[in-house]
Amino acid sequence: MKNRPIDAPARLLAFLEGHPIDVEFVAPGVPMPTVPSAAAAIGVPEEAILKTLLFVDDAGNHVVAIANGTRRIDAKRLANVSGLTRLRAANPDAVEEITGYAAGGVAPIGLKPGVRVIVDEAVTALPVAYAGGGREHLLLRIAPTDIVRLNAAQVAPIVRPA
Repeated sequence: MKNRPIDAPARLLAFLEGHPIDVEFVAPGVPMPTVPSAAAAIGVPEEAILKTLLFVDDAGNHVVAIANGTRRIDAKRLANVSGLTRLRAANPDAVEEITGYAAGGVAPIGLKPGVRVIVDEAVTALPVAYAGGGREHLLLRIAPTDIVRLNAAQVAPIVRPA
């Protein structure tokens, strides 16, 4: 870990201490409510920004989906891959309860134990990406291969076709 912001979530810092990988926190000091604003703030292509989203089915089962920020996750594709049905985005309270991070800053690693993670196949083509850093004003520079490995994530096509 190249730097350690004083306000990074303790759970993420503890995870990184136990899993030494090449990551860097990035805090550009400007609001980043959208993928384009995050990409502009740090000077990278929008495809390099990842989103980590929690989905839930009618039975209360959850799955985390990670995709390039420019692409929309296809709930039907995600359902087919995960074996869950009628998936929808989880509400902010569930996001924090299930992932351990508040919506808008969910990190792709250091999730609560037992959370299933599916990464879109296009993400794995990137040598490096920027994802939530555990807080809405932080990003984490990370290799997508580390996201897959550290989550024992499944890799599959889960976004809408272009």
